Amino acid sequence: MLNILASRKKEETFRQLNAINGLIDFLSNDYLGFATNETLFSKTFQLLLNESVASNGSGGSRLLSGNHKLYTILEPLLATFYKSNAALVFNSGYDANMGLFSAIPQRGDLIFYDEFVHASIREGIRMSNAKAYSFSHNDLNSLKEKVELNSDRNKNDELVIYVVTESVFSMDGDTPDLKAFAKYTKANGYNLIVDEAHAVAVIGENGEGLIPALRLENEIFARTVTFGKGFGCHGAAILGSEDLKDYLVNFAKPFIYTTALTPHTLATIITAHTFFKELSEEPKDILKENIEFFKKQISSQKINEFFIPSDTAIQGCIIAGSKKAKLVSKKLIDKGFNVKAILAPTVPEGQERLRICLHSFNSKEEIGLLVKLLAGFI
Repeated sequence: MLNILASRKKEETFRQLNAINGLIDFLSNDYLGFATNETLFSKTFQLLLNESVASNGSGGSRLLSGNHKLYTILEPLLATFYKSNAALVFNSGYDANMGLFSAIPQRGDLIFYDEFVHASIREGIRMSNAKAYSFSHNDLNSLKEKVELNSDRNKNDELVIYVVTESVFSMDGDTPDLKAFAKYTKANGYNLIVDEAHAVAVIGENGEGLIPALRLENEIFARTVTFGKGFGCHGAAILGSEDLKDYLVNFAKPFIYTTALTPHTLATIITAHTFFKELSEEPKDILKENIEFFKKQISSQKINEFFIPSDTAIQGCIIAGSKKAKLVSKKLIDKGFNVKAILAPTVPEGQERLRICLHSFNSKEEIGLLVKLLAGFI
């Protein structure tokens, strides 16, 4: 153990917890500022009062004592909000993906996943009994080649094929051609699974994500949505059919063997979704403006070549080498901007980067100064 930690330090990839003290936020996934919204906080407390809920905890797993009444309010709300037949709440996005991928694919099935999918998806796949193969990032032709090669190699009468991608990738901020992926999987009878963690709240008419915005909800086998990013709270849900929900309740270990979320957490999720509908488009509109402004700034500073093309709130600035990426991050932090370096093994070696997250509450002045400083440091 100590040798492994020493290697991490030597390679400049050692992780540690640091306090955040009043820095300008270009780091968090709180894209719309909901995590610190005082009105949302007050409405959550009022909901608990209105529902006469005074419990600090749930008291057990949902299959024991933890299935308190706010679940019966939340899950139908989520199914309606995200235009799904059913929703099952998990304690986190990590738990949701672990539960889904470790339980659903069976021995003899095949999983084809984008090479850049989140670690929780990879870990869930690793715990399943299915064979899994990666395809090149956002590359439908690569997927087709991998399916053709490996489905012939693993033929059996009950073979089920799952294709896994994300609507907005957490490190690159880019998006696959989901219409093309959905058309291909539907035509061949495959099951498409999409993680919408970084799309919900910020994409769609009411923040319902990219899948409903593209009217693809009926083409998707399962979706993962999370609430700790754009919605500013905590938890996650798997969206899909009633049969999928029943299966996960019976076989998804991260759901079965964990204490249920607290009433306060569920009240926050409920309030965030209803509160979002009460708002004008202003936070989303401001975020969109900030994204466009940021891209114009990096163009005017002539540093486009360092950035992964993205039209989302996640902007990745490639600075190869852990030491250099950490140095640029430190310089920005010293100037009051909270921007962290993302290092291997989270991203591939040579793809170390600054992951810059834009928000509706970032001012144009802050964005302009950040880009100007970044241009000087890189």
